[in-house]
Amino acid sequence: MQISQVKALADALRGNISKVIVGKEAVVDKVLAALLAGGHVLLEDVPGTGKTMLSRALAKSMRGSFSRIQFTPDLLPSDVTGVAVFSPKTAEFSYKPGPVFANLVLADEINRATPRAQSSMLECMEEKQVSSDGTTYPLPAPFFVIATQNPVETQGTFPLPEAQLDRFMVKLSMGYPTLQEQSAILARFIQDSPQDDLEPVCTAQEVLEAQRAVRAVRVHPDILDYIGAICERTRRLEDALLGASPRAALALMRVSQSYAAMQGRSYVTPEDVKSLAVPVLAHRLILRTAYGQGGRGGEAVKEALEAVPVPTETVEE
Repeated sequence: MQISQVKALADALRGNISKVIVGKEAVVDKVLAALLAGGHVLLEDVPGTGKTMLSRALAKSMRGSFSRIQFTPDLLPSDVTGVAVFSPKTAEFSYKPGPVFANLVLADEINRATPRAQSSMLECMEEKQVSSDGTTYPLPAPFFVIATQNPVETQGTFPLPEAQLDRFMVKLSMGYPTLQEQSAILARFIQDSPQDDLEPVCTAQEVLEAQRAVRAVRVHPDILDYIGAICERTRRLEDALLGASPRAALALMRVSQSYAAMQGRSYVTPEDVKSLAVPVLAHRLILRTAYGQGGRGGEAVKEALEAVPVPTETVEE
């Protein structure tokens, strides 16, 4: 697949999703960039802002398997990954795959499950496989997880640990619509939900081919140094207890490649990196914060961006 075809695929997905989601073009673009980069997305926002609807619209736009897992306190790891079932006829155990075996998995309200259930996603999201009773089962390709969580309801929830957060390539927030967007939403949904009539615009195989194609997007050595310097700077911030890891740097490079391909470019620019640094790095940082000043990861990444010189060499196609 050529870069122009990757752009056409991204445009088709973006256009189809826009039939349901009003505005939020920047959020949709970053979700698609994570998809094409082979990563996963964490959507965190208050109820009713369209997190689940965006996930379903993307699933319906791609002709592939989809499953939704409602994370609850009584959820068991086997409810996610599957379980070995004993057959009296054969006197043998056979593995019954869980709902995680799908191209797109919606992990709804992931922070409502216990750490034990949350940990069932660790191997799935990183190695894209499930290990059970000494046997490894590969997950479908492409494999993409969109998890949602509500930041305002903390009673009965279990915050995601750092290791789990590090599995998400980007963390995004939908945010409230503007007045004009709110009016457009009401007009669009006045009779039926447009999501009911949504048709797929690509196949899972096409997405897989696009994921392979974006790896060919050129990343100049100066851009590699720029990404590395940003991540290294986050480790030296005054309030940093935990900075961006090498996996974070790799995620920033990969999503910058796919973001560039979505614009029809075969090379990454410093602007790509700067626009993606906060959603890729902020949720991976742990900072010393005073009471009431939590969630400063975004400010810390912006501080690192200001401190690191931007490459000035022109990168030509």
